[in-house]
Amino acid sequence: MLKLKKVLLANLLLGCSLFSSFAFSEIAVIVNPSNANAVDVDEIKRIFLGKQSSFADGSLATPIDQPEGSAPVEEFNQKVLSRSSSQLKAYWSKLIFTGKGKPPQKLGSDAEVIKAVASEADKIGYVNASAVDGSVKVLMKL
Repeated sequence: MLKLKKVLLANLLLGCSLFSSFAFSEIAVIVNPSNANAVDVDEIKRIFLGKQSSFADGSLATPIDQPEGSAPVEEFNQKVLSRSSSQLKAYWSKLIFTGKGKPPQKLGSDAEVIKAVASEADKIGYVNASAVDGSVKVLMKL
């Protein structure tokens, strides 16, 4: 009986670990195809936190966000911004209150972000990597 419990527990743990690895999908950070800038994670973080408003070549960098609570947002916040949604909400509330910044524009879906980034050279956004099409350029996958 004890051996059966150990086998069941091992299977349960294995199942949980497999499920958790599929909980998040790969995120692609995207820009307009005409954007020739190379960026790293730190630069993306500064752009999305309002600490940097241009790319390395001096051109405007306008971040596009997605709705709070969506899978791409949670993944991006964790991997790039290293903050939870509540921490970001507090961060932006403080900046807005003091007049020192405004949060990125929020669009409703991967498709809307792709459309906005494809249509304007200054936009930078993130989407599920599986949603990317040929109308945008992928800077990096996370």
